[in-house]
Amino acid sequence: MISVEAKAKIETLKTKYPSSRSALVPALELAQREVGYLSPEAMREVAGLLGVPAVEAASVASFYTMLNRRPVGRHVIQVCTNISCSLLGAEHIVDVLRGKLGIEVGGTTPDGRFTLMTVECLGSCGTAPMMQVDGDYYENLTDERVDRILADLSAMPQPSGPSTNGARINE
Repeated sequence: MISVEAKAKIETLKTKYPSSRSALVPALELAQREVGYLSPEAMREVAGLLGVPAVEAASVASFYTMLNRRPVGRHVIQVCTNISCSLLGAEHIVDVLRGKLGIEVGGTTPDGRFTLMTVECLGSCGTAPMMQVDGDYYENLTDERVDRILADLSAMPQPSGPSTNGARINE
């Protein structure tokens, strides 16, 4: 499932940390970048390469919002719904996105372009409401700003390979 090149990169990652276990997040990000999401097989393969239990890789993947355990759209939209964002309109922003995209939270548009998620906190309380799209923060959201963001993302060409979903790899 994971290419020989990705396996070599994971082996290199292991050398950059005092323990191979410490390379788990960047290794999972690398696998996600290559495959598009973290299937059970990809997580087991990464765990095997790092010499950690597969359940540990699955546990880490379930904790971090930037790691996806199921296929997602080209652009992953994560709306913060923690208290600061909620008090300043996060639920309204979620409703706007649901209406514009025609999907529910957790869903992906039929064209595979967008996945909509809510997350507990993205650490940008002073600029609420906010969302993260492919690793980029969009803050002080309004209906009009959401419209512009979606228009800009929709205008981007749709690549043919798996989404990287904003994964940053520590290489």
